[in-house]
Amino acid sequence: MDYAQRKCVPCEGGVPPLDAATVDEALRSLDGWDAREARTRIHKHYRFKDFVEAMRFVNALAAVAEGEGHHPDFTVHWNTVDVTLWTHAIGGLSENDLIVAAKLDRLLEARLARR
Repeated sequence: MDYAQRKCVPCEGGVPPLDAATVDEALRSLDGWDAREARTRIHKHYRFKDFVEAMRFVNALAAVAEGEGHHPDFTVHWNTVDVTLWTHAIGGLSENDLIVAAKLDRLLEARLARR
């Protein structure tokens, strides 16, 4: 499934998180993402040439997250950005997490293509 073509829907809870089999299947279409904490979160480590490039990615990440209404946790360490996605309202993963992950990867691909 091309999650990057989908749009996040608000999640206020009341729905179950994705099961382990669904998470494993989805990760096959997301390059470099791994499941963490008993498949309740997904994570990716992005590396850039320097701090400025890392921060450009973070700013673009913020725009994607705000546009989707679904916000990841992230940390910046000079030229790296670690991104963790999960849906707080359900204590696990929802399709929204997969959508944002795919859009972040697409964002990075577009930035690399412009170089």
